[in-house]
This record gives sequence, C-alpha cells and structure tokens, in this order.
Amino acid sequence: MSEYLQIVTTTARPEDAQRIARALVESRLAACVQVLGPITSTYHWQGRIETAEEWQCWAKTRRELYERAAGEIRRLHPYETPEILALPVLFGDEKYLRWLDEELKK
Repeated sequence: MSEYLQIVTTTARPEDAQRIARALVESRLAACVQVLGPITSTYHWQGRIETAEEWQCWAKTRRELYERAAGEIRRLHPYETPEILALPVLFGDEKYLRWLDEELKK
C-alpha cells in the first residue's frame, strides 16, 4: 500500500478552493495543493441531474494524514456532501517524495 496520497475535492467557487488549499498547506496536512478550474461536473443530486461549474483541489499528502486532512476539508467545505477522494500514489520521483516528506514534518 502506498504511503503517499492525492486527495481530491471540488468546490463551486475558486475562493473556497483556495481557502481549503491554504488551510491544508498551512497546517502541514498537505505539502502542496493544486487548484484547477473551472471544470464542468454533471451528477445526480436530490433526484435530479445537475450540471455545475466547479474548481478542483489536488492535495499531496501522506496516508497517515488522511483523516485529519479530510476533517479539515469537511470543516471548511460549503457543500452538504463534499467530494473527498484519496488516490494512492503508486510511483513518484524520489527527490519530489523526499521534499513532500520534509514539508509535512516541519
């Protein structure tokens, strides 16, 4: 099992995505968070099919920080049911992963 993760979440507004990104990095729950967007999401919600413009956050972190990072996302996220998915990093540049480790330990 990988010790590194990328946690993904989406928000309706870029300000919300930036607030989540900054909080995760400031609290050392992620070494880096990339904000991408706008993207278009189509999904079922409350019995209807919705389409919305969203902003996506990709947080680089370690497995042992997942629960705390997910909790922080939930605390800051305006959605009733936010997307919070963790994807394992199967391979990575050794120097980059060392940097990630160093930033998360400070």
